Amino acid sequence: MARKVRVLIAKPGLDGHDRGAKVVANALKDAGMEVIYTGLHQTPEMIAESAVQEDVDVVGLSILSGAHMTMFPRVLGLLREKGAADMLVFGGGIIPAEDVEELEKLGVARIFGPGTDTGDIVSFIRDRFPAN
Repeated sequence: MARKVRVLIAKPGLDGHDRGAKVVANALKDAGMEVIYTGLHQTPEMIAESAVQEDVDVVGLSILSGAHMTMFPRVLGLLREKGAADMLVFGGGIIPAEDVEELEKLGVARIFGPGTDTGDIVSFIRDRFPAN
């Protein structure tokens, strides 16, 4: 039996709205993935440390505060420093279109905006981990 895909869903920074992150976490769990939700107000250091300690395959970052150009690159850098550059990182929340391309160049695999069907996120992850 194949190991389930392990996903960490995190809310970096000071933004206090986590409904979307919880919806995504529940959809991934319903799709058979193991999901760890870190809760609100996580620092990039806390997120990277949790991702490594939990040995996840995927890190999902949800942000609404506008700090995505600071928080996402910091998380990516810390994952690289910890030898976890192979973790798939995706993002979601309120992220202007002009920032999406830059985040993808930095290593974020995909940005999902408001109103994304959770099935699209499930498919995105399953496409990258087909044996799971």
